[in-house]
Amino acid sequence: MATIFIDESGPFVERGNERYFIIASFTVDDPKKSAKRFKAWCRTKFPKKMRALAEIKYSGNGIDRALRLRTLRFICSLEVRIQFVYFKCENFPTKYMRKSIIQGGLLYTHMVGKVIEQYFPSTDKEFFVICDQRRLKGVTDVEFKEMLRTKIYKDALRGTKVRIDRVDSAVDRNIQIADWIAGAIAAYLNEKPLGQECMDILKENIVGTGIELFV
Repeated sequence: MATIFIDESGPFVERGNERYFIIASFTVDDPKKSAKRFKAWCRTKFPKKMRALAEIKYSGNGIDRALRLRTLRFICSLEVRIQFVYFKCENFPTKYMRKSIIQGGLLYTHMVGKVIEQYFPSTDKEFFVICDQRRLKGVTDVEFKEMLRTKIYKDALRGTKVRIDRVDSAVDRNIQIADWIAGAIAAYLNEKPLGQECMDILKENIVGTGIELFV
């Protein structure tokens, strides 16, 4: 069984020094173990005022340079296998714009599908995709899940079971790990402080090099 955790970072349209939109994902051999270990890390390694928070994001305030990098190293020690796609905001695909309104739900669904494509070919007979719960403008929850199921069925072995879930990151530690991965990749692509150091930590866990879309 393959369980894929997915989160995103960045705007669709350039904002300040945010020039990229990234969707990052990972798989791990034992999702329950990774969630338990990350929860323990958050409860013991972060400043006391943060330990009771349901979620600590990569971009959170109160995290110093050393702790941010230590947390990324810890995440990599969980043996996560990372795949990601991204696009540069200046290359925004106009087919996802209708009457000056961004069709964000369709664009997000397309990019999640592109991430999932990277997990094929596969011999797994079950695929469980868990995404962060975000507003999907122009796409219903049912439509989002059905489009992704259709994409997976196209590439998967006959008889493969597929489940798509969207969850609140505050209650799923693995989605919080995905947030840290996406945030670190965004820091690298946007040439932010620590960006190169983040990528140096993650690179051994990245499968391939990441795929840029809409070039």
